[in-house]
Order: sequence, then C-alpha cells, then structure tokens
Amino acid sequence: MLRWRDLDPYNAVHVARIAAPFDRERLRGVISAQLETDGLTGLVLDRQRRRYEYRGGPAETELNVVSPGGNRTEAVRAEIERQLNLAFPSDGALVPFRFFAVADGDAFDLGLAYDHFVAGGDSIAALLCAIAARYTGAPRDGTPPALYPATFAGLLWRNFAYAFRGIPWLSQTAISCRRGLRPRYADESDGHNGVKFVRIDGPAFATMQSRAKAWGVTFNDLWLAALLLVLSRWMAPGAPTARRREIGVASIVNLRDACGYGVADAFGQFLTSLRLSRAVPAGATLQELAQDVHRETARIKRGRLHLQTLSAVRFNGLVWMFLSDRRRRRLYTKTFPVLSGLTTLNINALWTPSVGAPARYLRAVPTGPIAPLVVAATTCGNAVELGLSYRISADIAKNVDRIAEELRQCFDPPS
Repeated sequence: MLRWRDLDPYNAVHVARIAAPFDRERLRGVISAQLETDGLTGLVLDRQRRRYEYRGGPAETELNVVSPGGNRTEAVRAEIERQLNLAFPSDGALVPFRFFAVADGDAFDLGLAYDHFVAGGDSIAALLCAIAARYTGAPRDGTPPALYPATFAGLLWRNFAYAFRGIPWLSQTAISCRRGLRPRYADESDGHNGVKFVRIDGPAFATMQSRAKAWGVTFNDLWLAALLLVLSRWMAPGAPTARRREIGVASIVNLRDACGYGVADAFGQFLTSLRLSRAVPAGATLQELAQDVHRETARIKRGRLHLQTLSAVRFNGLVWMFLSDRRRRRLYTKTFPVLSGLTTLNINALWTPSVGAPARYLRAVPTGPIAPLVVAATTCGNAVELGLSYRISADIAKNVDRIAEELRQCFDPPS
C-alpha cells in the first residue's frame, strides 16, 4: 500500500449513521479521547524503511462539518468521494485520520477517512463503534488494542508446508492472467476515484440470504458470482477463440484470525487476496456461477493458497524498484488483470450490542493501480450497502450506473 500511495491517494472511507443529536465540540472531544485511549496519536512514518511508530501525545482531530443542503444522501456521497481522493502526507509525522459529520435532525452521519496502510476495515469499524459508544454513553471495552501486532512472518512459518505445496498454484494463476481481459483507461495517469452507492434491503436482502443458504455458498461467493455475471454483460470478451476471454475478479481475504487476533485485540491490517478468472458463457445463471465460485474458493481455503499472494506481493516489490511511474501504473493491468475487486464486511458482527447497529454504514475503498472498479459490500442490520469505487478514466466508468443497478437486480425477489 505504501508503494501504491506513491502513485495516487490510497485512502478508504467509512460512514456510520449515529442516532443522537449532533454536537460538534462534544464529538470532537470524544474522538480525541478515543484516539488517545487507543494510543493512535503521534504517528511517524519512515517511508524509506517501511516502518511506523505511534509516539502518543494529544490527538490532532480534524472534524469537517458538511452541510446536508437539500439532499443529505448526496452530501454524504460527495464528501466520501472528496475524502477518497485527498492525499495524506507521504512521510514523516502525520495524522492518518480525518473525520467529518453531516448533521440532520436527531441523528448525524459520522465519517472517517484513513490512510489505508494503517488499518483494515474491521479495525476502523471497531474504532467508529468505540467513538459511538463514548458519544451516546453506552458501555464500552476500555482495553486499548495492540498497535504493532505480529502479522505475516510468523503466519507463513507456521504454514510452511502449505506455502511450499501451494507454489505450483502461482504458475496456474500466471497462466490464468494471460487469458484475462485487461482493464482499459483513457488516461492511465488519472487515478481519481468516483463513488456510487446502492442499498439492498427488504425482500431483496431476504432473497440474498435464502439463496446463499439454499445454494450452500457464502455471501462473498455470492457477490463474486454476481460481479462475474454483471461484468460479462458490459465487458464483451470478443470472439470465443480470442486468447483473452476471461473476466478476472479479486477478493480481499482477512487473515486476522489466522494471525491469532480478535478485532478488539489489535489495530492494523491482516489483508491478502485471491483472484478468480472465468469465461462466463451466454445464459449462465447466478446459481451456477455462485456454486462454481464456491468450489474454487473452498479449494483455495482448504489448501491455504491465498498465502501465495503474500509471496507475490514481495516479488512485485522487488520488480517495482526498477520501474518508472508510468510502467508502475501499467504493471498490474498487464500482468494481473482484474476488472473488479470485492471486499465484504459484516458490521453486525463487529458493532457492540450495547451501542446498537447503526441505521446505515457506508464504505468506499480505493481502486489503486490494480482494478478499475472495487465493490465494498457491507452488511449492517437487515441490509447490504454496496459502495462502488471506480476509476473515472476507465472504460467501465461509462457503465457504472447500470452495473450498480444490475448488481441490485441480481437479488430481486421472484415475481
């Protein structure tokens, strides 16, 4: 992520709807107190050595109050997009968090934009939950999380046999990448991200749950299949004999449990990914794709093949040093073609029951140099909020409204 943020801002944004009247000074004090309690102040980044340190001290809290105007939903979306594209300092002392609020009646939207290298989405959700608990007076766990958790070195050592046996999978992935459709950009140097949101609730949410259960697949499998199905309609692969005829999608994999930490135990990120590539035949159904995806993801999990991605990232880091910025922007497009990424998060499992799940929870994550589109699927209450981040210079941007609508339609209840 430090390499990617050298090209363009690599931020992510979370927004939770807080059911309490908005008080700017009180909220600012609560945020500062929580950051100080957790030790998340005084961050210094040594970019060259890839090291960071939280030195403590008083919090420097940036809280931007956004007017809802005549359309609160649009005001929130526009601020999310602005924060997603606003760079943090690249090195030295920095504050990796920016907060904003959109007040509206007896509730307000609390947003947190963060420099993504400091944490994964689960840590940020836990931080927002703690802030909401302080603000509303709900009981909370006062134990600060570990700030320097051991992550992948020990994990790879403990899983050495799996990592060794999985090496051939890297060559299979490389072959698959040669069959994958490459994203196309009008301007590869333009990394600006647009943002769109779609909500799936009511009967559509119930349909999604029932289909996942009936088909024996996970929510993550279901969304990967929906992406493959929808993208196949908007990214025509050309003639069946063409070498590049497959649609590549990637999914974030959270290794926190494998590293031995609960969400409250450690603040940071434990992320890797897996890539799937499929030629979607005409007439393919969501059920067929979901069960096909499930077989593949089950095989990957069973063999812990996603650990190979960590090795690939290390190798890419070596290659990166010898490339110009122009070639760095094209590296993944050429060697690891992905048309969309997917990240899922279940707020119901992360939000403290005493606080109560927020009425809405939105996420937007950066596309970076890898994919022209990233879908953040966030389960909160009895709904899924889809946040679509997309490179505005990508061909796919022209169809993002239809892609969002067709993803929603995948779970329309049977008539």
